[in-house]
Amino acid sequence: MKQNSLNNEFSRFVIIGLLNTLNYYMIYTVLIFIGLPYIAAHLIGFILAFIISYFLNCYFVYRVKPTWSKFLRFPLTQVINMGMQTLLLYVFVDIFSWNEILAPLPVLVVTVPVTYTITRWVLKDKEV
Repeated sequence: MKQNSLNNEFSRFVIIGLLNTLNYYMIYTVLIFIGLPYIAAHLIGFILAFIISYFLNCYFVYRVKPTWSKFLRFPLTQVINMGMQTLLLYVFVDIFSWNEILAPLPVLVVTVPVTYTITRWVLKDKEV
Protein backbone atom coordinates (compact mmCIF):
# COMPACT_ATOMS: atom_id res chain seq x y z
CA MET A 1 0.00 0.00 0.00
CA LYS A 2 1.32 3.45 -0.88
CA GLN A 3 2.39 5.81 1.89
CA ASN A 4 -0.09 8.47 0.71
CA SER A 5 -2.89 5.93 0.94
CA LEU A 6 -1.83 5.07 4.52
CA ASN A 7 -1.75 8.77 5.40
CA ASN A 8 -5.27 9.22 4.04
CA GLU A 9 -6.45 6.18 5.98
CA PHE A 10 -4.84 7.49 9.18
CA SER A 11 -6.45 10.91 8.62
CA ARG A 12 -9.84 9.23 8.22
CA PHE A 13 -9.14 7.26 11.42
CA VAL A 14 -8.53 10.49 13.36
CA ILE A 15 -11.66 12.12 11.89
CA ILE A 16 -13.79 9.09 12.80
CA GLY A 17 -12.27 9.12 16.30
CA LEU A 18 -13.41 12.70 16.76
CA LEU A 19 -16.83 11.86 15.33
CA ASN A 20 -17.12 8.87 17.68
CA THR A 21 -16.40 11.12 20.64
CA LEU A 22 -19.12 13.49 19.47
CA ASN A 23 -21.54 10.54 18.96
CA TYR A 24 -20.94 9.35 22.50
CA TYR A 25 -21.42 12.79 23.99
CA MET A 26 -24.62 13.50 22.04
CA ILE A 27 -26.13 10.13 23.01
CA TYR A 28 -25.07 10.59 26.64
CA THR A 29 -26.51 14.11 26.78
CA VAL A 30 -29.84 13.12 25.21
CA LEU A 31 -30.19 10.21 27.65
CA ILE A 32 -29.44 12.52 30.61
CA PHE A 33 -32.08 14.99 29.38
CA ILE A 34 -34.71 12.26 29.13
CA GLY A 35 -34.04 11.31 32.74
CA LEU A 36 -31.65 8.35 32.73
CA PRO A 37 -29.11 8.18 35.55
CA TYR A 38 -25.70 9.33 34.33
CA ILE A 39 -24.07 5.88 34.68
CA ALA A 40 -26.79 4.27 32.56
CA ALA A 41 -26.50 7.12 30.06
CA HIS A 42 -22.73 6.64 29.95
CA LEU A 43 -22.92 2.87 29.42
CA ILE A 44 -25.61 3.09 26.75
CA GLY A 45 -23.81 5.97 25.05
CA PHE A 46 -20.52 4.11 25.10
CA ILE A 47 -22.01 0.92 23.66
CA LEU A 48 -23.96 2.72 20.92
CA ALA A 49 -20.98 4.92 19.99
CA PHE A 50 -18.77 1.83 19.95
CA ILE A 51 -21.11 0.03 17.54
CA ILE A 52 -21.28 3.12 15.33
CA SER A 53 -17.47 3.33 15.52
CA TYR A 54 -17.13 -0.23 14.26
CA PHE A 55 -19.20 0.43 11.16
CA LEU A 56 -17.60 3.81 10.45
CA ASN A 57 -14.16 2.26 10.75
CA CYS A 58 -15.13 -0.59 8.43
CA TYR A 59 -16.85 1.49 5.76
CA PHE A 60 -15.10 4.85 5.92
CA VAL A 61 -11.61 4.32 7.36
CA TYR A 62 -10.49 0.88 6.19
CA ARG A 63 -13.08 0.23 3.49
CA VAL A 64 -13.69 -3.37 4.45
CA LYS A 65 -16.82 -5.46 4.76
CA PRO A 66 -18.06 -5.75 8.35
CA THR A 67 -18.27 -9.32 9.67
CA TRP A 68 -19.30 -10.83 12.98
CA SER A 69 -15.76 -12.10 13.47
CA LYS A 70 -14.29 -8.60 13.09
CA PHE A 71 -17.04 -7.13 15.25
CA LEU A 72 -16.20 -9.55 18.05
CA ARG A 73 -12.44 -8.77 17.81
CA PHE A 74 -12.97 -5.00 17.56
CA PRO A 75 -13.28 -4.44 21.35
CA LEU A 76 -9.68 -5.67 21.74
CA THR A 77 -8.53 -2.49 20.03
CA GLN A 78 -10.09 -0.38 22.76
CA VAL A 79 -8.89 -2.61 25.60
CA ILE A 80 -5.32 -2.23 24.36
CA ASN A 81 -5.85 1.51 23.80
CA MET A 82 -7.26 2.08 27.29
CA GLY A 83 -4.51 -0.01 28.90
CA MET A 84 -1.76 1.91 27.11
CA GLN A 85 -3.35 5.27 27.87
CA THR A 86 -3.75 4.44 31.55
CA LEU A 87 -0.21 3.11 31.91
CA LEU A 88 1.38 6.05 30.08
CA LEU A 89 -0.72 8.57 31.98
CA TYR A 90 0.36 6.98 35.26
CA VAL A 91 4.02 7.02 34.21
CA PHE A 92 3.93 10.63 33.05
CA VAL A 93 2.04 11.97 36.08
CA ASP A 94 3.17 9.78 38.99
CA ILE A 95 6.69 8.89 37.94
CA PHE A 96 7.81 11.86 35.81
CA SER A 97 5.65 14.40 37.74
CA TRP A 98 4.15 15.90 34.60
CA ASN A 99 1.11 18.14 34.86
CA GLU A 100 -2.02 15.96 34.98
CA ILE A 101 -3.89 18.35 32.69
CA LEU A 102 -1.21 18.28 29.97
CA ALA A 103 -0.05 14.65 30.33
CA PRO A 104 -2.89 13.17 28.21
CA LEU A 105 -1.64 15.06 25.13
CA PRO A 106 1.63 13.14 24.64
CA VAL A 107 -0.25 9.99 25.63
CA LEU A 108 -2.51 10.52 22.60
CA VAL A 109 0.50 11.12 20.36
CA VAL A 110 1.72 7.63 21.28
CA THR A 111 -1.57 5.73 21.53
CA VAL A 112 -3.48 6.99 18.47
CA PRO A 113 -0.97 5.55 15.94
CA VAL A 114 -0.75 2.29 17.91
CA THR A 115 -4.55 2.01 18.10
CA TYR A 116 -4.76 2.77 14.37
CA THR A 117 -2.32 -0.04 13.60
CA ILE A 118 -4.09 -2.56 15.84
CA THR A 119 -7.53 -1.60 14.52
CA ARG A 120 -6.24 -1.89 10.95
CA TRP A 121 -4.84 -5.33 11.76
CA VAL A 122 -8.17 -6.48 13.24
CA LEU A 123 -10.44 -5.04 10.54
CA LYS A 124 -8.30 -5.76 7.50
CA ASP A 125 -7.82 -9.44 8.35
CA LYS A 126 -4.38 -8.97 9.84
CA GLU A 127 -3.06 -7.08 6.81
CA VAL A 128 -0.59 -4.49 8.05
